[in-house]
Amino acid sequence: MLLSEVIGQEKLKQQLVDMVQHQRLSHAILFVGPEGAGALPLAVAFAQYIVSIPNSNVDAAGGDMFGAPEPTVPKLYSPDEIAALPAYHRASQLMHPDLHFSFPSITEKPGSKNLSANFIEEWRAFINGYPYGNVFDWLQSIKAENKQGNISADECAEIIKKLSFKSFESAYKVLVMWMPEYLGKEGNKLLKLIEEPPDNTIFLLVAGSEEQILPTILSRCQFIKVPRLTTQEIETALVLKGHIDPEKAAQIAAISDGNYREALHLLQHSDADFLTQIREWLNAILKGGPLAQMKWVEETSKMGREPQKQFLKYFNHLLEQSIRLKVLGNELPLDPALKDFALRINKIAGVGQLEAIVQELDKAVYHIERNANPKMLFMALGVKFYHIIQNKTLILAEA
Repeated sequence: MLLSEVIGQEKLKQQLVDMVQHQRLSHAILFVGPEGAGALPLAVAFAQYIVSIPNSNVDAAGGDMFGAPEPTVPKLYSPDEIAALPAYHRASQLMHPDLHFSFPSITEKPGSKNLSANFIEEWRAFINGYPYGNVFDWLQSIKAENKQGNISADECAEIIKKLSFKSFESAYKVLVMWMPEYLGKEGNKLLKLIEEPPDNTIFLLVAGSEEQILPTILSRCQFIKVPRLTTQEIETALVLKGHIDPEKAAQIAAISDGNYREALHLLQHSDADFLTQIREWLNAILKGGPLAQMKWVEETSKMGREPQKQFLKYFNHLLEQSIRLKVLGNELPLDPALKDFALRINKIAGVGQLEAIVQELDKAVYHIERNANPKMLFMALGVKFYHIIQNKTLILAEA
């Protein structure tokens, strides 16, 4: 993956290249960004750029009587020039000998070690096919089921062992660690290595939040904040990468909240289906009574956890657009069906009520991700919505 293939983040891309070309590359960099902003693909593309730089010291002539090579500065290459080098071909396939990865994984069977290397083929497929995915997506791809992923003590020992060797062909050897939040106290085993790494060893850590990372690791890293993508960046990516109709791409980008993963998930579902489902739910809550609610909950609980989560997020985004319509009027660009529905919701609830429902939906997504019972969760949400809206008459029929 070339840096140019990473969506948006143009300032950060240039900053990273400048760090290499001006010899200001820190030995430990922490990328922190919200879901769908591209912190992982940015770090992976940067790692591939670094390890593709040839080691100009390998064949250097001896500078003293014992033949020790004189230190030289690696030749500078632009990101586009890197793509033509043989080393980049191996790096792009995540098979370069100086490019290493560590990420949350599971113990496959009792007695075996929990090592990232056990899932390297799955990791390559994940990065090449779904680089904007989150930890849930990753653990689902390795069939973790109810197992909790983590970066184990055995994995830390393996990292220390791998990075103790000299680089094979690159000017640098690089470790990309995804989600250091999953290290826990085991991260203390890596402190000395991160603080005093072997020559030309680079740590690239990628996290969703710095709050759960050990302070002792944070203090040893250069911090790079990866911002949310802009609506225009997501819209352009959907058109160019997903070959989506520009009008449809604009609608999805407008409600994806800077999250490209969210945009991809919204593409997988029909807006009309979600709108119908929301309409039926609200009518069941406010007009149909307990039996109608139970029927709706029974059907929704069969959807599966990921579709349920995407439904809740879609509802959340729709309410956020409703709030913006109240503030901005009809100037907000929305699909006519979405705008009509948002305006109908605005007739039954004020800004404070909508914000309260948004908070409840956020909590529900959190609990769905942690295997909450869907029937209990959606029934509880229905009761909360009823009290928030306070029995106002609901008119959500088709226009």
